[in-house]
Amino acid sequence: MKSTALTQLHTSLGAKMVPFAGYNMPVSYSGLNEEHLTVRNSVGVFDVSHMGEFILKGNKALELIQKVTSNDASVLTDGKAQYSCFPNETGGIVDDLIVYRIDAETYMLVVNAGNIDKDWNWLQKHNTMGVDMKNISDQTSLLAVQGPKAMATLQKLTDVKLDEIPYYAFAKGKFNGVENVIISNTGYTGAGGFELYFENGAAENMWNAIFEAGKEFGIKPIGLGARDTLRLEMGFCLYGNDIDDTTSPLEAGLGWITKFTKNFVNREALEQQKANGVSKKLVGFEMVDRGIPRHDYPIADASGNTIGKVTSGTQSPSLGKAIGLGYVASAHAKADTEIFILIRDKAIKAKVCKIPFLKK
Repeated sequence: MKSTALTQLHTSLGAKMVPFAGYNMPVSYSGLNEEHLTVRNSVGVFDVSHMGEFILKGNKALELIQKVTSNDASVLTDGKAQYSCFPNETGGIVDDLIVYRIDAETYMLVVNAGNIDKDWNWLQKHNTMGVDMKNISDQTSLLAVQGPKAMATLQKLTDVKLDEIPYYAFAKGKFNGVENVIISNTGYTGAGGFELYFENGAAENMWNAIFEAGKEFGIKPIGLGARDTLRLEMGFCLYGNDIDDTTSPLEAGLGWITKFTKNFVNREALEQQKANGVSKKLVGFEMVDRGIPRHDYPIADASGNTIGKVTSGTQSPSLGKAIGLGYVASAHAKADTEIFILIRDKAIKAKVCKIPFLKK
């Protein structure tokens, strides 16, 4: 099992550690609800150094990215980022990712921890144009500092004007005395904040400086448990739960990152799927009756027919009710449709609702 540069520090802070995507990661410190609400109301810090980072360089870098991703990366300018996915050849998704344009010939791709090797091999397979590729995942630390007080905390440690970095943009600069830190506004919590990419050697100093700067706001370390409940309140997909090798971006509601204005892997099949319509759709739902929906629980209609399954579910700390995501037959995907989650063979009433669950 791999460790991040901060694994020992998490252990010393009393974090509950679990294996996650091949890494020893903190799932919680003080408790999921407390950590979740700290991020929603103030500021918290996630160590997400398990994520993968690839650098693509050369005059054909964009060409390779255009070929393997569903979104149109040609619209990016320096300092901009884009959410995208790698479609596979059978209509599913290899992974979802963020593409960062550093300059016209240099891009950083940020991928999910559990898919680092799979994604690297996928890129290599399609790199017929000789793009220079570097996998810097093992040398790179990544802290996500999230919450309404994140900017006030981090601004103390850098001259980069954080209020000038819009959503899905980034800047490179000096942070806490460390050069070339990528400061990115691409959060996964819906609470605002920034991500910091830097070399492993600086990790402990970075962590300590951020906690000192955030002391007045009650800053706390946050585990992967709260990261999951925070992203679910926003209706953000988690690879391996809500999207995978068998789910198409159109079924997952990711048509907005699937641009048919360019050629990419399996474009024709996805274009045909768009024309014909999808048979199942990923929907948000909230429980009407008491019960917590869990991954893989069956979803039924009022007559007891199975119409889909839950992909993510939790008790929402912000909303005080149980929510979830799941695939249902398209006829049942409309908001306010009554559905039933089968929990220990009992049909518990729920209703389809629009996402995000948490309205800003």
